[in-house]
Amino acid sequence: MAFNIALSGLNAVTGQLDQISNNIANSGSYGFKSGRANFASAYSQGKAGGVYIGSTTQSMSLGGNVLATGRSLDAAIQGRGFFVARDSSGAMVYSRLGQFSVDKDGFVVDSIGRRVQGYGTATGGVLGDLSVPTEAMPAAASTTLNYAGNMSADWQPPAGAFDMADATTYNGVQVSSLYDSLGRQHTLSQYFVRGAGNEVTVYYAVDGTLVDDGTGPVTSSLQFGTTGQLAAPAAPVSIGLGTPDGAEPLQVAINYATTTFFGGDFNTTTNRANGNAPGTVVDTTLAEDGSIQVQYSNGSRQEVGRLALAVFPSESGLTAVDGTSWQPNATTGEPIYGEAGSGVIGSLEVASLEASNVDMAAELVNLMNAQQGYQANSKVLTTESEMVRTLMQAL
Repeated sequence: MAFNIALSGLNAVTGQLDQISNNIANSGSYGFKSGRANFASAYSQGKAGGVYIGSTTQSMSLGGNVLATGRSLDAAIQGRGFFVARDSSGAMVYSRLGQFSVDKDGFVVDSIGRRVQGYGTATGGVLGDLSVPTEAMPAAASTTLNYAGNMSADWQPPAGAFDMADATTYNGVQVSSLYDSLGRQHTLSQYFVRGAGNEVTVYYAVDGTLVDDGTGPVTSSLQFGTTGQLAAPAAPVSIGLGTPDGAEPLQVAINYATTTFFGGDFNTTTNRANGNAPGTVVDTTLAEDGSIQVQYSNGSRQEVGRLALAVFPSESGLTAVDGTSWQPNATTGEPIYGEAGSGVIGSLEVASLEASNVDMAAELVNLMNAQQGYQANSKVLTTESEMVRTLMQAL
């Protein structure tokens, strides 16, 4: 009986050594969670029967150090949560390793090629495979311009009639960039002229040519109240800016809604038009809110989706798929999906990865303890063998 008990001890310690060795071997693996072999006593008909490994505890709640990598598609989770990916069989796997890239088909994949799950803008926010566009961005004509600033109440009405070549005939000028339907850039100049009362007249010029509709210069009248707020126009002003060579007519709605009329300097706080030149994808990056951003050669940036993260009611019971991936089971509960920073889900630190949470000092101590246990059980076997041999010699 003692022989079997000692043998069970050797087998259990061997399993413990396997776990310790696995921890040490993965001390440099990003996203790895260390495990601990738990011994349990074996009994047979009320008598001690040895020992075995009853369970393995995973240190899921213990985070590893966050190490900066500089890669634009790396991310580490600060707090609870797992990245979600779908393997080739269609099964969901959950990982703490946020090392992503874009494959040849435009899908966002993890370090071993599984498709990362998230909320794509093209799918209406439904959980699914995240992908980024690989085709060029077509040109788009400008149709809106948001302008805001302060028209100085200290301006004096110019003495002469407006002449864009004479700076004494207007009080201020602001330049904006617009695009036609072919993606060519044009310059829109707005000339502000103080009128009677709290009125400012705006003249427009495209690429240095005054906009004229055939009856005279195209203008807009900005009317301000006695508190300096814009009273009219109440809606964006639609301005026809002519037809660029070979392109469609350029029609832009200019929104002056938050423009003011206070004393002090003339200034501009918002000057933003839509539209863009054609562009190709030059980079894909991950933002701290989990959004996937595509950068184009024309300077445009487009959000194409957001990473999905998952938490479980009992994360310590997850079944390991490999060193850095897990799947749920009946003891973990169903995954709860969400975005980074929502609810109990942790935040993201981008251009970084979570290091292994293995404590090398503790593992070496465990290794020495396991070695002593192995030696002790071996000694029992040796002693029992000697006793049996002595007994046989005595017979």
